[in-house]
Amino acid sequence: MFLIQDLFSLPRLHHVISAESVLQSLGESVTSSSCKSSEVEQCRDESAALVLKFVAMASILLAGFGGVAIPLAGKSRRLLRPDGDVFAAARAFAAGVILATGFVHMLRDSWEALGDPCLRTYWSAWAKFPFTGFFAMVSALCTLLVDFMATAYYERKDRRGRVECVKVVECGSYEEALLETGIVEVKDVGGEGSHAVQRTHSHSHHRDDVESTVRHVVVSQVLELGIVSHSMIIGLSLGVSQSPCTMKPLIVALSFHQFFEGFALGGCIAQAQFKTLSATIMSCFFALTTPLGVAIGASIASVFNPYSPGALITEGILDSFSAGILMYMALVDLIAADFLSKKMHCNFRLQITCYCLLFLGAGLMSSIAIWA
Repeated sequence: MFLIQDLFSLPRLHHVISAESVLQSLGESVTSSSCKSSEVEQCRDESAALVLKFVAMASILLAGFGGVAIPLAGKSRRLLRPDGDVFAAARAFAAGVILATGFVHMLRDSWEALGDPCLRTYWSAWAKFPFTGFFAMVSALCTLLVDFMATAYYERKDRRGRVECVKVVECGSYEEALLETGIVEVKDVGGEGSHAVQRTHSHSHHRDDVESTVRHVVVSQVLELGIVSHSMIIGLSLGVSQSPCTMKPLIVALSFHQFFEGFALGGCIAQAQFKTLSATIMSCFFALTTPLGVAIGASIASVFNPYSPGALITEGILDSFSAGILMYMALVDLIAADFLSKKMHCNFRLQITCYCLLFLGAGLMSSIAIWA
């Protein structure tokens, strides 16, 4: 008897469950609809936001150009030479800024974008797997691969150039060819009218200099790739915003951020000894990226929905990729390269100064996350 009653009650239970699931999904869809425009809240002012976007483009442009130009213009000055203590200290501060940008800002933005409730209703798998950490890990490993392959490529290219230079022996004097490769030095060791060639075997020193230059070339190019990719993202985010309350602290944070990122990049470019044209192109490319992103974002702000699934997925993936690149570059090619160098080990005062500035840069950039 009880079994029959239970069997008859199953359809009714099924209807109750299905009704509850429908109400739940309906409630979630209603909640997700608020994600379409969470900025339609209190502080939306399109005219004031447009004025702030022009201010942002000018401020960020000047900050970027100023940061990248100081090391390039100061490499001929004694105080700001790339091998000087002042430059090493400023580079440590900039490395802290870049490290905090990757860990605190980029990872957080990616986590928020990929964990948005609207995205979970679009595809539930986003809530079941930590895509932010996964994409950041893949990005760091890919950066390691690019770093290794680019270094090997430039070293092979330099070796081929030196081998071709040695072949000049067949067409010219032996001493001149060796002088071009840096293997020997010619000195006047005799009296009147007597000269000799003294071989000094400086090839190992030359190779060390070449490897150092190659590392700076690779570091500057990979670092610019990571900086430019996330600079475009944050520029677009600022450009599509219509909230002055959000934009004001963001402009200050981005200007500060661009200046010290530019300083770190400019230092790498200066140490890589690029030609003037190449250094200028790299500097302009960096400085113009964020203002360009702001301009593009402002032009599409009326039709672009930053809370749509496609926009959230794109922003989250690019942010996590940029975070992986910046964290790798800051830890491996900036902090480890400088703090484990012989120059740092031989100067205790410089060690203390650089460590303090490293933590100061990371702390200041992290504290900006309170407002932006």
